[in-house]
Amino acid sequence: MATKSDIVSGMGLALSIITNLVGKVRKAGGTNKDIHRLATPEGETTLEKMADIIVGAKRQTFKVLVDYTKSLEQMIKAGKYDLVNNDITSDHFHITGSGQKEVEITLFHFNRGISSDGAIAEMKKAGYRPALVEELLVLGAAEKELQKQFPIVALGSVCRSSPDGYRNMPCLSWAGGGRGLGLNLFGDGWPEDWRFSAVRNAS
Repeated sequence: MATKSDIVSGMGLALSIITNLVGKVRKAGGTNKDIHRLATPEGETTLEKMADIIVGAKRQTFKVLVDYTKSLEQMIKAGKYDLVNNDITSDHFHITGSGQKEVEITLFHFNRGISSDGAIAEMKKAGYRPALVEELLVLGAAEKELQKQFPIVALGSVCRSSPDGYRNMPCLSWAGGGRGLGLNLFGDGWPEDWRFSAVRNAS
């Protein structure tokens, strides 16, 4: 239960945020009418954009070069993984790009457990799509220490290698003292420490 001091502290924080926001709006040439609009249905879009900017500041972004002249197996070899799932092959994952392309990969972290569909919906709302297996592999090769900090999944590529048709997604992880490239089931729940690799949608 919140104490009186907690309430007072919260009110002080809210007042400080509002005061700073009003100051920034006026400095940019805005008026009180622009501030009041935030409390109307019309202001919902603006508030959503503000929330995206605040949350987006916590996202990690990496620029990588995807070389489509390389096979999936060559991309895996470049990552120098200690453990690789035997089902991650060109027979189960198809790469369709050509040439070379610079890609900016962003890692989404939701600070809570989330389903695959929920994560994809949040990415889409922010203007992103889930990364593909080739993008995850290039990230793993370029940032070899990254997966030691947290596991990373690419929800944009699906391996249907099992006879029952379960969908499995490529993941980077750290287990047993080694860097792993594995598969995880496209399911209803990912633990809160997972990162979801994504690429901004083309405008």
